[in-house]
Amino acid sequence: MPKSSEFTAIAEEVVMNQIYFIRNQKVMLDRYLARLYGVETKVLKQQVRRNSERFPEDFMFEMTETELQNWRSQFVTSNSIKMGLRYMPMCFTEQGVAMLSSVLKSDQAIKVNIQIIRVFTKLRSFLLENTEVRLEIEKIKKKIDNHGKNIELVFQYLDELIEKSENEKQREKIGYKQ
Repeated sequence: MPKSSEFTAIAEEVVMNQIYFIRNQKVMLDRYLARLYGVETKVLKQQVRRNSERFPEDFMFEMTETELQNWRSQFVTSNSIKMGLRYMPMCFTEQGVAMLSSVLKSDQAIKVNIQIIRVFTKLRSFLLENTEVRLEIEKIKKKIDNHGKNIELVFQYLDELIEKSENEKQREKIGYKQ
């Protein structure tokens, strides 16, 4: 385990690759967090269980057997399959990850937590921006649909005018005949 003075920053991609979508929430699993914090998974779980009042359901939950199977099926060569899980993994939401720094009181845990929270914030910001872009695209699509309907209407009127002009009888000329 590295000492606090030996702490090196963790690449954002490493953290991003460890965020999963389970129960409609972005979460990180106990074993990955333990690795990042430089502690054993069982130590992390012990601290969480000793401080269970700090981890309500919206901060942390344990995966069900079905969720674990679904999660495993997403990864053909998942490390968790090789690790052999004895207990269901704990899933920590962004708030749960933030709470971990108060339970794991090492300098490394605090520094890692800061990095992870920054990644969650960046991810949320990215998703929000992405949502705004999608809403703008939907507005443009609606306008295009309306323009398409308007153009159809114009062509319909033109067709009616052309048809009307073709069906008109020749009018007799008024005036002097030559």
